[in-house]
Amino acid sequence: MGWKEAAEPVLTRMPSVARPEGHVPFRRKLGWTAGILVLYFFLTNVTLFGLATGSEDFFGQFRSILAGSQGSILQLGIGPIVTASIVLQLLGGADLLGLDTSDPRDQILYQGLQKLLVVVMIVLTGLPMVFAGNFLPADPAVAQSLGVGSNSVKGLIFAQIAVGGILILFMDEVVSKWGVGSGVGLFIIAGVSQQLVAGLFSWEALGRTSGFFPTWFGIITGSTELPSVLTAEGLQALFLGQGQILALITTLLIFGIVVYAESVRVEIPLSHARVKGARGRFPVKLIYASVLPMILVRALQANVQFLGRILNSQLAAMPAWLGQYNANGQVTGGLFYFLAPIQTRADWMWFLGLTSNEPWEIMIRILVDLTFMIIGGAIFAIFWVETTGMGPEATARQIQNSGMQIPGFRRNPQVIEKVMERYIPQVTVIGGALVGLLAVAANMLGTIGQVSGTGLLLTVSITYKLYEEIAEEQLMEMHPMMRQMFGGGN
Repeated sequence: MGWKEAAEPVLTRMPSVARPEGHVPFRRKLGWTAGILVLYFFLTNVTLFGLATGSEDFFGQFRSILAGSQGSILQLGIGPIVTASIVLQLLGGADLLGLDTSDPRDQILYQGLQKLLVVVMIVLTGLPMVFAGNFLPADPAVAQSLGVGSNSVKGLIFAQIAVGGILILFMDEVVSKWGVGSGVGLFIIAGVSQQLVAGLFSWEALGRTSGFFPTWFGIITGSTELPSVLTAEGLQALFLGQGQILALITTLLIFGIVVYAESVRVEIPLSHARVKGARGRFPVKLIYASVLPMILVRALQANVQFLGRILNSQLAAMPAWLGQYNANGQVTGGLFYFLAPIQTRADWMWFLGLTSNEPWEIMIRILVDLTFMIIGGAIFAIFWVETTGMGPEATARQIQNSGMQIPGFRRNPQVIEKVMERYIPQVTVIGGALVGLLAVAANMLGTIGQVSGTGLLLTVSITYKLYEEIAEEQLMEMHPMMRQMFGGGN
């Protein structure tokens, strides 16, 4: 008996959101998407009961990628979903699962296995977060009022974040089946957008400004003073400090580059085999696998850093070669330092006195980050294409089933597959590597609102794809025959 037969009774009984029967009207899809978004914002403001004040964010700089909110019921964010996806991508890429996602039975097993892995990751991430270190400390006053020990309160905190992890799993499934886009992408957009808006417009009390526009309003009116721009200190304050000019330029560049890269494509002409004159094009975009595989790469880096922080909190004396941490829990040396991604300008601008690390250490760290992101981006892009039905074989089958064919070629899936193999594998690797390079560059230069470069990159690309999907949905709504022709029955 294989593992599929042994696990089938469990995996097929995993709770799931029912798929809609027939076509879901566009307005209803928007309604479901908006409802889930409102629920997400509501849950990020539900504070964990029993949590003491002063807890540090376990995810730190990775928060904009993993969504959720520190100290809320959505503490874990999409972390468990992404980590489970990493495991499945690696197992599927190594062909260890033996599942054919085009087979309905194997598709159910795959989805059940994914849910089971998400639950496992919720436990493996949540337990160390609550019971190791000081990431989510229990409030002694709550323990005293309940007449229980601190460990019991910690157990209550873990139960709450576990419920939040399950909720975000099913919220993602609702959006994927009943809404527009994916829940994972929607939650990333929501979190990063909050940071961007705050970075542009937030106005702190006591006359101190923090947002870009309030700061420049203060500079123009004279209420905010900057050193003379004729000095090095003035230029640094203008571009890297309060003025945030470099952050604004980087943010606009990321917007422009991603939108341009999304529009670069090779269009393969198609014609309908039965409807004379019906033509179309299959676009093979430069960023063919989308930027979602980049979440997997960054999440893998995040898990490595989580391991380092847990070891640092549990070991009486961590070996210096393994990792050195300051009082704020930031890694400053050792193996975990070189494996840590560059997150801000302060991580590498030694020539401006922003970091105390040696230049050779910083150079090694940048090279490791670049290698990890470029090679990892390409590898995960390949895995993503193969496991999501975007590879040459699956694409050829979809085109064949829709009744389309490539003009000048026989109407045969193998023939279409050979044409697709000329473009899809190469574009997938180039696009994945390009996104990895852009993510590192954006992190190094910094962005408005202290959004990580990767988070901004993901947000712009996901928003662009969401716009395209909405436009496609509206087109299908106006022309139902097109939905039937191109297999968009649902």
